[in-house]
Amino acid sequence: MLGLLVIIIVSWVLLHFIEKKNINVLGIVPSFKRLGQFALGFLVISIIVLLNIFFETQILKVEWKLSTIDYSLMFEAFGYHVKSALTEDLVFRGAILYILIQRIGAVKAIWLSAIVFGVYHWFSYGIIEGRLILLAYVLVITGFTGYVWAYTFYKTKSIMMGLGFHLGVNLINACFFESQPYGELIFTEVSRINISEWNNFLFLIFKGLFPSIFTLIFIKLYLKSS
Repeated sequence: MLGLLVIIIVSWVLLHFIEKKNINVLGIVPSFKRLGQFALGFLVISIIVLLNIFFETQILKVEWKLSTIDYSLMFEAFGYHVKSALTEDLVFRGAILYILIQRIGAVKAIWLSAIVFGVYHWFSYGIIEGRLILLAYVLVITGFTGYVWAYTFYKTKSIMMGLGFHLGVNLINACFFESQPYGELIFTEVSRINISEWNNFLFLIFKGLFPSIFTLIFIKLYLKSS
């Protein structure tokens, strides 16, 4: 919590002294519209992630076992992922992105944010010394995700919908897969079939890109209708 508070203060200082703006330009102060964007983002990405897990279950014949649900643990996981997602969003799609958009333009700023977000995951996943193909995969998948969320911030002029996307991805995946410090909150994988290395590579590309592609389609449709 202290780290999040520091990031908020630093964001305020940067915006105040560089752009002469209030932190509200990030769209972080709750309002009816922004909370609605957050809820819609969370709902849409939850459906997309669940579809992705459904496809994985069908393609790889994954068997799941329903775990005993610990509701206090679920609440702790929710709080953890809210703070985690908000922290990353303020760093990668907050004051610095806003300033870059003003100084170098939206296209360059969004792409720069996306690349940095992808590289950041080399370190957060602990794969900085991994094989080149793994580094490239993580950069493309997480970088594209970062692009979509940064684009959402720019177009909606608020951090809220992107935060809903981010929270939904992390929380829904934590309900099914191993994750630290909270994972397999509702289901535990029992078994899955093995497929060829080439087919597995293609599947991983699909699994990695599917959520972001459909999130981007959704946000473009949302912007047209709003």
